[in-house]
Amino acid sequence: MKDCVFCNIVKGQISAQIVYEDKLALAIMDIGQVNPGHTLVISKQHVETMMDTNEDLAGHLFRVANRVAKAIEMAFSPDGMTILQANKPAGFQTVSHLHLHVLPRHKDDGVDLVWPVKNPALNLLAEYAAKLRKNLLQGSTSVNP
Repeated sequence: MKDCVFCNIVKGQISAQIVYEDKLALAIMDIGQVNPGHTLVISKQHVETMMDTNEDLAGHLFRVANRVAKAIEMAFSPDGMTILQANKPAGFQTVSHLHLHVLPRHKDDGVDLVWPVKNPALNLLAEYAAKLRKNLLQGSTSVNP
């Protein structure tokens, strides 16, 4: 995609501090560092969301995030780690290109990931689960590319 900042980084048209690279993924330092070591794992192929890709690429990106998280832990000794993957604006995705944040965390670092718990009734949870099982059985998980 022409105006996609991550596609331009993949093409080498925008510089980035590369942490890791293979044929499917690129891990780069986030220019908006929250804490030292904050890294983005991006798909080299332009895909907007997790729902737009296949299980192989999704799994690969999480494997890379796992390696990066271990490297961050060794290099920076954070108190914890948040692996964040957001989809679409309502899901807080700010760049429309599939990526994961590997964010080292420290006590009182100012990051807040709190949402309002709704606690639906168990019968409603059972209905939700049934809908998901039906879609999983129909093969809705085989989305391309």
